[in-house]
Amino acid sequence: MRRNDSIMEYIPRLKELYKKKIINEMTNRFNYKNHLQVPKLEKIVVNIGLKEAKDDIKVIDVATAELASMTGQKPQIRRAKKSISNFKLRQGVPIGLKVTLRDSRMYEFFDRFVSCAIPRIRDFRGLNTKGFDGNGNYNLGLQEQYIFPEIDLDKSDRPRGMNISFVTSAKTDEEAKGLLTLLGMPFKKEK
Repeated sequence: MRRNDSIMEYIPRLKELYKKKIINEMTNRFNYKNHLQVPKLEKIVVNIGLKEAKDDIKVIDVATAELASMTGQKPQIRRAKKSISNFKLRQGVPIGLKVTLRDSRMYEFFDRFVSCAIPRIRDFRGLNTKGFDGNGNYNLGLQEQYIFPEIDLDKSDRPRGMNISFVTSAKTDEEAKGLLTLLGMPFKKEK
């Protein structure tokens, strides 16, 4: 916490780490001329697909409560854009949830994800480096939400997978990997 005149302003631990250490390390590693060239984490998007919601609408309430407890923000309900008869899907039916995290909530979620959730993954050997998209963004999929300590196992009805996208302002995957590694993301060691 930092004191700002008469009010107390809360600054997340990773945001302060970024400003104090990571900017200098990235500038030295990639030879940036200006500290404004250093890439930063812009947003984190968490998506959950709920194909079973077309049959049982109560699934959305349970998944919404779980996602809200994980991220600290109420999720958006995503609806089908058009009807597809092969999937028995009608236009406007809820089929997923989405949360976009920015600024303080983004850094808090990232910190909890790296320090609390990832160590709870079974047989974890590091995150795959093939999740980069070529533009400096990283995507990963999780098979169950139970790795987050905020999830109450008694209220949860079933394990749900999710997709987490880390959007950075980096121009290349190498810069994005350097930034995420300095923030604490445990990637697999390359041979």
